[in-house]
Amino acid sequence: MEKENKLVKKVKRLLRRLGCPRWLHHFGPKTYEFYENFVALLIRFFCRLSYRRVKHLLDMLGIICPSKSALHRTSKKLDSAFWSRVLKITCGNSYLIAIDSTGLSRTNPSYHYLRRIDGKMPKVPVKVSIAFDTRKKKFSAAKIRVTPAHDIKDARFLIRKSMPNIIVADKGYDANSLHEYCRENGIRAHIPMRNKGHPVHSSWNARRLAAKQFKLRTYHRRELCESGNSSLKRKYGSSVSSKKARTIRTEVYGRLACHNIFYWLFRDSGLSPIYHNIYIKQFLRIIYDKADSA
Repeated sequence: MEKENKLVKKVKRLLRRLGCPRWLHHFGPKTYEFYENFVALLIRFFCRLSYRRVKHLLDMLGIICPSKSALHRTSKKLDSAFWSRVLKITCGNSYLIAIDSTGLSRTNPSYHYLRRIDGKMPKVPVKVSIAFDTRKKKFSAAKIRVTPAHDIKDARFLIRKSMPNIIVADKGYDANSLHEYCRENGIRAHIPMRNKGHPVHSSWNARRLAAKQFKLRTYHRRELCESGNSSLKRKYGSSVSSKKARTIRTEVYGRLACHNIFYWLFRDSGLSPIYHNIYIKQFLRIIYDKADSA
């Protein structure tokens, strides 16, 4: 029996937990299984390749890979509900999440040609709103839009998908409707209030009640979400190469899934065996010290 790759095992286990079928299509030819398409797509997002180049790379390594057109059709079939379940399973249950949004450019322009035209940077139409687990350092939910929109429009979606106990966000999410939604679901929201003039003392709305329980130390957990966005862009780029809305959504969701799946490999990648053992010993010593103190 041939030894399978670690990535293939992870993908097969993930698809079993999702309850996905063996083949994505029902009436088409049963040539490639769904996990083979999904593995090729994850390698494409991880290595920042095109469909044609990831096909050539896997063929040279002797790994079974569908054609570039088959990968493109598969990326269009994967909807946001599927990717939301992928993020939920790879992240798990969240206690405290930080909500924030970032932007991705459609293309990666050259500064040489930017100087030749009017000298202005192109707009950033792709908007990514994320819910970041500050304890596990993983993405628990996300919402992708290809047109500009306000941050508050995706807040309820992110909370409903992650269902944490505490959320932290910046002033852009300071809305009375969001505070009421968190209060109805038993979620504590730590959001600083915007300065909207002198408040009326008789109107104790949800924003005023949440401001009385605001903790600055808990709110500073939001800074980890900024580092998560920075890590995502540094590893997988700050631009998307896809053109259509469906393929853009699959590309961004795939990057988030790669971050969750390969998170523990990034911590000690590139270390020699000596430093790797030292890192493991320090980690175990911290755990034993906490257990003795408890």
